[in-house]
Amino acid sequence: MHLGVDFDNTIVCYDALFHKVACEQGLIPPEVPVNKSDVRNYLRRVDNEAAWTEMQGCVYGGRMSEAAPYPGVLEFFRACRQVAIRISIISHKTRHPFLGEQYDLHAAATAWLEQQGFFDAAQIGLPRDSVFFELTKQAKLDRIGQCGCTHFIDDLPEFLGEPAFPAGTQRILFDPNQLYADEQRFRRILDWAEARRMFAC
Repeated sequence: MHLGVDFDNTIVCYDALFHKVACEQGLIPPEVPVNKSDVRNYLRRVDNEAAWTEMQGCVYGGRMSEAAPYPGVLEFFRACRQVAIRISIISHKTRHPFLGEQYDLHAAATAWLEQQGFFDAAQIGLPRDSVFFELTKQAKLDRIGQCGCTHFIDDLPEFLGEPAFPAGTQRILFDPNQLYADEQRFRRILDWAEARRMFAC
């Protein structure tokens, strides 16, 4: 078994951080729900897409260290190690933001993994060469195939439904905010405890 896992919004939860940064910048009223999607939708409703785009660069770059892992994800990775399930992190991530300060987003994400103990042999012990940040969606799809992933967990049904998705890979939708309750094409999990039960680890 070789499990592939997406990074943004699958391993990392940005809900509280996007809300915090948007409030700090005076972009949203505090009563907007503490959820990345609600922050984005509010800014789009008030015709401020540029602020949303620039804030993504800030969150994924300069403020990345403040982001939280999803509850249970660190335990999931440790449990997989104990039962010898191989994992690769495979993400579509541009090198620099589209707007604003030109942070190195790959370096910020790698530093976050380091900070959370992913590469520490005494904690998760994930090999550094099992982490891939790809510049395009197609490169991400290609990497999943090249790695021979038997399963892949992602938060976007549109990505899992790509015609070029490797045919032999079981697709699993991570849906912690229950945005896709009607999605029938993929196995759907709501949290990382459910993933542990699925993989018996």
